[in-house]
Amino acid sequence: MDGNTFSRRTFLYSAACLGMLGTQSRIVRAELQLGSSARISTVSDGYLSLPPEMVFGSMPKEELEQLLNRNRVDATKYEPECNVALYRDGKNTVLFDVGAGPDFMPTSGKLLETVETIGLSPEDVSHVVFTHAHPDHIWGILDDFDDLLFPNATHHFGRKEWDYWWNPSTVDSIGEDRAAFAVGAKRRMAEIEDQVAFFDDGQEILPDIAARASFGHTPGHMAFEIRSGSESVMIVGDALGNPHVAFERPDWHSGTDQDPQTAAATRSLLLDQISREQMKIIGFHLPNGGIGRVEKTGSAYKFIGEPT
Repeated sequence: MDGNTFSRRTFLYSAACLGMLGTQSRIVRAELQLGSSARISTVSDGYLSLPPEMVFGSMPKEELEQLLNRNRVDATKYEPECNVALYRDGKNTVLFDVGAGPDFMPTSGKLLETVETIGLSPEDVSHVVFTHAHPDHIWGILDDFDDLLFPNATHHFGRKEWDYWWNPSTVDSIGEDRAAFAVGAKRRMAEIEDQVAFFDDGQEILPDIAARASFGHTPGHMAFEIRSGSESVMIVGDALGNPHVAFERPDWHSGTDQDPQTAAATRSLLLDQISREQMKIIGFHLPNGGIGRVEKTGSAYKFIGEPT
């Protein structure tokens, strides 16, 4: 890291600390111990503010209204948290996704503030593992000066997801409303091209961390199983994107999924495994830090958040 990068990073850190005064309770959202040496925390990248119809538009209106009322959800707004999972085992410091960075949405892109306020330097991150390449998950690899935020990290990408966003035809086929996603993803992927390690479904990408195909939200979306002895947790990214509809009616199609039919099948498979094996779950957009467990009730499921 050269002197110019250091001084720019120092400036960003100082500004971040000033911005985070009085907000420490929101920095680390939740934490769990896995085995004797590994810790998983979720740190906040802020939240998104989206039109509810973007998610719910294709769902049956009356049933949806009843479900949201039952869960005391305000249907006039949609503001999901953005929870970045941080895994530390004494040797590796791993981030699962990197948030939105400064160029996506003013309510998100807070990851630099959170990691440095808890005493973690971006240079300390040894690995970044991506679930997928939507803006709120990958655009944060660049800081305000377009420098790599985690310069010493190996960046792990599912081969299918990389190939999709790297393909020059994607920007023309993804749809006008998402064309900027494709342009933004490829620009950032070009910056990490020399620091990428590819993986496939079922592969152990790091000790105790294995990739699990969870296609649908994007063509190559990945979840990750982390196991230590009899304990396990599933990092689901956006495969389970909210704590109510996605769990009670995983078969309903969400407008945020690029392949809604495949995404619905993925949700059902993940929920069945997580509940059956009594795994913990970490969801990027699930509430109160995103860590919890899943209970099956008849043909539906329920997200039970961990106390924070």
